[in-house]
Amino acid sequence: MSETSARQLRALADVPVTKLAHLGEKRAKALAQMDIRSVFDLLTTYPRRYVDRSKQVDLSDLTVGEDVAIYGEVQSTSSRQTKNGKSLVEVVVRDGDATLRIVFFNQAWRDRQLAVGTQALFFGTPTIFNGRQQMTNPVVDVVVGASGEERDPSRVGRIVSIYPASGKAGLTSWEMGGFVEESLRRAGDLADFLSVEQRQRLNLVDRSTAYRSIHTPHELVDVVPARRRLVFDEFLRLQIILALRRQRLEVDAAGVAHSVNEADLDATPGAITGEGDSLVRRFLAGHRFHLTGAQRRSLGEIFSDLASVRPMHRLLQGDVGSGKTTVALAAMLAALDGGRQAALMAPTEVLAEQHLVSLRRDVEGLVRADSKVLGGERPLNVQLVTGRMKVAERRRVLQGLENGQVDIVVGTHALLTDDVRFRALGLVVIDEQHRFGVEQRAVLRDKGRRHSAEGRDPDLLVMTATPIPRTAALVLFGDLDLTILDEMPRGRIPIATRHLATSEQETAWRAVREAVAAGNRAFVVCPLVEGSEKIEATSAVAERDRLEAGELKGLRIGLLHGQMKSADKEYVMEAFRAGILDVLVATTVIEVGVDVPEATVMVIEDAWRFGIAQLHQLRGRVGRGADASACYLLGDPPTPDGITRVEALEASTDGFYLAEVDLDLRGEGTLMGARQRGRSDLRLASLLRDAEILALAHDLAGELVAAAPFLVGHEDLIEELRLFIDDEDADFLFKS
Repeated sequence: MSETSARQLRALADVPVTKLAHLGEKRAKALAQMDIRSVFDLLTTYPRRYVDRSKQVDLSDLTVGEDVAIYGEVQSTSSRQTKNGKSLVEVVVRDGDATLRIVFFNQAWRDRQLAVGTQALFFGTPTIFNGRQQMTNPVVDVVVGASGEERDPSRVGRIVSIYPASGKAGLTSWEMGGFVEESLRRAGDLADFLSVEQRQRLNLVDRSTAYRSIHTPHELVDVVPARRRLVFDEFLRLQIILALRRQRLEVDAAGVAHSVNEADLDATPGAITGEGDSLVRRFLAGHRFHLTGAQRRSLGEIFSDLASVRPMHRLLQGDVGSGKTTVALAAMLAALDGGRQAALMAPTEVLAEQHLVSLRRDVEGLVRADSKVLGGERPLNVQLVTGRMKVAERRRVLQGLENGQVDIVVGTHALLTDDVRFRALGLVVIDEQHRFGVEQRAVLRDKGRRHSAEGRDPDLLVMTATPIPRTAALVLFGDLDLTILDEMPRGRIPIATRHLATSEQETAWRAVREAVAAGNRAFVVCPLVEGSEKIEATSAVAERDRLEAGELKGLRIGLLHGQMKSADKEYVMEAFRAGILDVLVATTVIEVGVDVPEATVMVIEDAWRFGIAQLHQLRGRVGRGADASACYLLGDPPTPDGITRVEALEASTDGFYLAEVDLDLRGEGTLMGARQRGRSDLRLASLLRDAEILALAHDLAGELVAAAPFLVGHEDLIEELRLFIDDEDADFLFKS
């Protein structure tokens, strides 16, 4: 590794760790177990914590229960097996006249590492055991070996960075620190793609300072600005990649400028309409509810997109019951007003079938011009496409799509197959976006051009009823414009939510019986079972039988699960909706989209097994009518997380608040997995803690990409971005 100035991160990724001094094959293998193979990997493996040796505590001054760093010499060491077969190493450390007992469980190699005479730093929490102080499984950094050799005099007596260590491979935090320091020393200054003006405006230190201060701070206060800069870089790279992906999709886009009139959105229920009025105006005039302010604002943004020749890429995010489907339907009708078709894609057949029923109900009475029929107009035609359709029925619907007789098609993944072709697809709506990947979204978008006689790119409206914190939405859907429905329809009664222990469950069953007696209906959701849908279905059948013979004897109980045939599911839902059934025992297939205004009680068994978002969605199946509704969360949570989930649901019906709790509970790791593309670059950044930095990165990414399409003239930045995406994505973003 040669010395040079202003070195690119990309260049460091090409330098293997074996180029470092004193790093042989054994240590290289140990680092490889931690996915560290290059100098770049080393520099982006950040310390987990820091020890301030200036605040080192004498053994005689230890306080039980407080994290401390102590420096001492090993006086004795012994190892043995415990009764349950685990290894136990006991070390006595001396500091002047005071001693401390330190024990290590399942770390037999400590016996070799901490030979008598070794001097080391121990970082941990003192406790009391059998009347004397001890420290269990502390972090250890050997400073002076048993033979008296000093590890590195220059690294003693200052802030020490504690790295993730690989005990099995015998790799210590001290060694990691040495490798990192050598890498920093030999790499020299690091290239910085931010100008001095940009750094000053954003209150950021330069990149070289950031890497040195995060790894080798002189004072603990140095870590804060270093972390801020590196977090910004993580967010900025991600936001630039998302912005470039969107730009690449748009560069050769052939969109449709729909003829829309935003004044149509001001129509209210009961308004007088004429023959020449748009479908949008006629729909709103005949709708049951006034648009909320949030719905009106959202449709204004969507109509602005529809009027542009640039294809719309918009995420519509709203809480349960906020009226997303009404917004989506108004958008689809706007596409139909221009003589085009619309497609609505849902993740499950149950949800697709629910959308079909509600859309047909909402467009009843609406007609559109058609010169091929007698009278010159016909009712709107809404059809369904799923994987379980009969061949003849599927052929009929697909023919209608191709000749333009089908106006709106609702479907599952079956809409993605090559035989689905449109005459003129103007708008694609994707419901429950978190269940679809980037590739599936691209396939649907592509249908407008390659699978449509018009050969145009459709507008894309993505919906999610699972609220996502704004910071997370910028990371997951940074290539989409964001619209938030943050207002509930007037008159909506909050759902009373109560957690009941096993011993209190009769309260829930009494509420079900009382609701049915009052002419309403109830859902019972079976416990989440790990395994296949078939196992869950079996569990649901058993629970239906148990309730029918026990707590809910005499009530008309239906069953719904994912293993049922499509026709059977539709029949059961229709019977429940019509009041032929009193209670519906179901799995999570009813999580989204099911709309039965007469359902006023939701009982969720073993509620602690479900995630917060899922519980909130299930609760949202009730409270959709004029009567007060209740949700009962049953069971005894065995874990703190389970308790937190049910307590959060009891405390709030605000989906965005619950999303924040969920993010805090699960962390970014689970969420980032939903990106499904490229490598996760959030090693330091936290979506909860660093929202302000993310917003700054989002804005600068937009500036950079707008000022230099595809970053022409920023080749160094392009090479850096290639570090964080796979080759296929890089070729797509930076072709020619």
